[in-house]
Amino acid sequence: MMDSIMKSSSVEEIVKMRRSANNFDSNVKIPRREIEEMFELAKFAPSAFNLQHAHYVVVDEPELKLKVKEAAYGQHKVGTASAAIIVLGDLEAYTDAERIYEGMLHLGMMDELTYRQTIDSIYAAYQNLEFRKEEAIRNASLSAMQFMLIAKSKGWDTCPMIGFNSEQVRAVLNIPDRYHIAMMITIGKEKTNHPRPRGYRKPVGEFVHFSAFSS
Repeated sequence: MMDSIMKSSSVEEIVKMRRSANNFDSNVKIPRREIEEMFELAKFAPSAFNLQHAHYVVVDEPELKLKVKEAAYGQHKVGTASAAIIVLGDLEAYTDAERIYEGMLHLGMMDELTYRQTIDSIYAAYQNLEFRKEEAIRNASLSAMQFMLIAKSKGWDTCPMIGFNSEQVRAVLNIPDRYHIAMMITIGKEKTNHPRPRGYRKPVGEFVHFSAFSS
């Protein structure tokens, strides 16, 4: 029943219903087919130059998830979640620019000169390592937020996390150096027998400025 309600909800309702879950039902398993369906939608998240920096590692095997839980300082929600998803940002995403843009070239959507100028400008922008790291985090985070909203629309609960030892997670999952670990997302069905009230949210006037700040 809940799944059908969620699937018919508006974007506004989904945004309001999505919350960070901390107490998952450990008996609920998430089919990989459903996870793949969510990523089929998450791939439409925006990314700089359409480089699609986000990369995900889905950990749903109990023994491996236990190791990830240890790397997350033993947090209960990692162990009870249906899966722990590591969100990565590709520091070398720019090296895929030719392949991403060649379709537009072949379809006549851009000429050879525009194609070459676009590729050259992308490579020039990404020569700075600090910029590449910022872009990896920024674009992976955009994708992760879209994934969490999609998950909620399908009746799944999530929680974004940074409370873990990144190097330990990297070692456990053998994550290549080209990927920066942006966050972890736990996903599953939250136990709702003792729901927490939503935390305080600032009124719009406290976090939105129109025009410049006052001097």
